[in-house]
Amino acid sequence: MSIAARIEQYLTEHGVRYELVSHKTTGSTHESAVAAHVPEDHIAKAVMVRDAQGDAMVVIPGHSWLRLDTLNQETGRQLELNEESALTHLFPDCTPGAVPPLGPAYDLETLLDEAFASLGVVYCEAGDHQHLLRISGEDFRTLLQGARRGYFSGESSSSDPLWSSAEG
Repeated sequence: MSIAARIEQYLTEHGVRYELVSHKTTGSTHESAVAAHVPEDHIAKAVMVRDAQGDAMVVIPGHSWLRLDTLNQETGRQLELNEESALTHLFPDCTPGAVPPLGPAYDLETLLDEAFASLGVVYCEAGDHQHLLRISGEDFRTLLQGARRGYFSGESSSSDPLWSSAEG
């Protein structure tokens, strides 16, 4: 597949130039970073959450975990992780587990971690498990211009129940 059709259309509509970075098939953000030889903290990953208001996408760095308590406190909501199996209808042109962190392309509410505020280059899933998109940081922020911004992630151990890796 290489790049999801909606993502390609979204990038074209916004005049964003990108590079497609191929790598061996991987199953996690960490594995993709290693296989593609890119810094894991420069990979944007999508974590899908849901509450009574609907689905939302939180975009956090690849090396980080979503801080659910902080997210809920900042949004005033009771968001929970969305099951990967429940996402296929939202991303019909993507391989499960390879969701590009560009929620607006799919008409999804999007929340962007402030970790991306000053990065010069951002990498992200292209829609399958063999390709990453390389986009300038400025273009990435432009693509997510309407996203609510905040500090939604951090580093922690998996033994802390308030953190979620939500590999995507």
